[in-house]
Amino acid sequence: MKVGQRITAEVTAVDLDQGRAWLSMAATENPELWAFLKSLQHGAILSGTVTAIERFGVFVALDDGPDHPVFPGVGFITFPELSWRRFEAPSDVVQVGQRVTCAFLQFDTSNGEARLSLRATQPDPFQSFADSIAIGQTLQGKVTKLVPFGVFVQVADGIEGLVHLRELTWTPVAAPEDVVQVGDEVTVIVTELDHERRRLTLSRRQASPGLQ
Repeated sequence: MKVGQRITAEVTAVDLDQGRAWLSMAATENPELWAFLKSLQHGAILSGTVTAIERFGVFVALDDGPDHPVFPGVGFITFPELSWRRFEAPSDVVQVGQRVTCAFLQFDTSNGEARLSLRATQPDPFQSFADSIAIGQTLQGKVTKLVPFGVFVQVADGIEGLVHLRELTWTPVAAPEDVVQVGDEVTVIVTELDHERRRLTLSRRQASPGLQ
């Protein structure tokens, strides 16, 4: 493409404050794809087949959608939208060739993709768990991960909470491994519960006043 060259493109977004308009040549070069994506409504349930798992997300070939001119599928799932549960690798959740049913989130006009969510079609285990506990409640759990600022403790199936480093013991420590290891069973108290952000904060030291 050269300066002064004439093009045919579709306006995909307008920023009135900045006085800018975003154009897409892909819209005019792939009218069938663009028409399909523009017809989708937020929350629509779409089915397809996982075609590729990349380091940045998962591609899905949609049953009712056209082929993508560049990518192995019109549908795309970012890693956070794969599952409500924490996982180490996307292959722990989906496999190439697997059939999936997802909710449509938005039309990515930059790449001509349908952004999808697999987890949106599944019940959120955190919300039902959060409704069953209260601040100050004592729980039993297992340490699942050590991080510089604390440890994650699994207190129910698929439910993990964070124990900050300062809440591990009454005596200050420099690193979590000085106190616990992955797999240790611990007693904790619920100190914070954030439904909206799906965050559970725990304290090990408050569960055991005499803990050094």
